[in-house]
Amino acid sequence: MQKQRPKVFLDTSALIAGIASSKGAARAVLQLAEIGLIELIVSRQVIVEADRNIEEKLPEMLNEYRKFIELLAPVLVDDPLQKDIAKYLAVINPDDAPILASAVISGADFLVTWDRRHFIGKNIHIHSSLKIVTPGEFLKHFRKYVE
Repeated sequence: MQKQRPKVFLDTSALIAGIASSKGAARAVLQLAEIGLIELIVSRQVIVEADRNIEEKLPEMLNEYRKFIELLAPVLVDDPLQKDIAKYLAVINPDDAPILASAVISGADFLVTWDRRHFIGKNIHIHSSLKIVTPGEFLKHFRKYVE
């Protein structure tokens, strides 16, 4: 019996890092999605934020980014309802609560982020099996998955 592909929700920081760099852990995560070894999930908010940040900070990459997203075709989930966001306001920064809610609601196994200030190393108590990890930490989990 074949294992189910890990479902990986990317936040804006990990998505931009993967696109902006030709190597590194975030890029490797995108490559795993590109070859179909993981199921990549993003929310509409992540796409809008990434688009805005790339347009502002890396305008020369905007067309490449948009083509890459189209090619990658991640699972796109709607932004969560306010009642769903409210569940996480007590455990994380209010700006990040919609991302956390989207990741949980999407059924992702992992939320991959570079946001160490608000996500990584915080004892975020959520009623979910979601693991919040950096791209490098995800790759360690993925290695165990393929063994």
